[in-house]
Amino acid sequence: MGRKVNPFGFRLGVIEGWKSRWFQKKKYSSFLKEDYALREFVTEKFRKLGLEKVEIERAANQITVFIFTSRPGLIIGKGGGGIEALKKELEKKHRTISADGKVKTEIRLQVEEVSKPESHAHLVAEQIAEQLEKRILFRRLLKQSMEKILQNKEVKGGKIRVSGRLDGGEIARTEWLGKGRMPLATLRAHIDYGTANAYCTYGVVGVKVWIYKGEIFEKDKKTEDKK
Repeated sequence: MGRKVNPFGFRLGVIEGWKSRWFQKKKYSSFLKEDYALREFVTEKFRKLGLEKVEIERAANQITVFIFTSRPGLIIGKGGGGIEALKKELEKKHRTISADGKVKTEIRLQVEEVSKPESHAHLVAEQIAEQLEKRILFRRLLKQSMEKILQNKEVKGGKIRVSGRLDGGEIARTEWLGKGRMPLATLRAHIDYGTANAYCTYGVVGVKVWIYKGEIFEKDKKTEDKK
């Protein structure tokens, strides 16, 4: 049996940064619990609105939540009403899970637009899962999605894998399609990885997407950090 590792976790600290940026010795477990609850709340709320990822930064009595999405207008809302409502919901959520409820913590929201959603693995996986739930043939989906992925100039290769009772078959199986390069064992290789679940009438179908965007060297990493 092969040993698999998450491409993001494999490169964490090398070419990838942390999605939660803070450090606390005494309250580490409570802060980790808060981060998980806040991220899970935002993810469930905007799963169908092109949500790519959620990052969290902490300062003194302040939490900044970065929401990366391909459809920022739907989250911000008319006149910023959506952001204000979300901020109140997160503050209420934080008060219920916070170990130190007496200390007032300010929550800030920042919505970042994701350009070229076809080059982001999580967005592609969610789109494929949504189409599978509408009973579109998986082979056609794999080909169409792969073509869209490879249309981006920065993409050097891609791989899509679906697992489950495909097309309602009696026995679960795995099908995949890959094109271009995919150096999974190379640490400097920038590989975007995303997963999603399609909840079909005949069962759950898992979707995994890998997108290879070239290699990142130390000088390239420093240039991106400065930006």
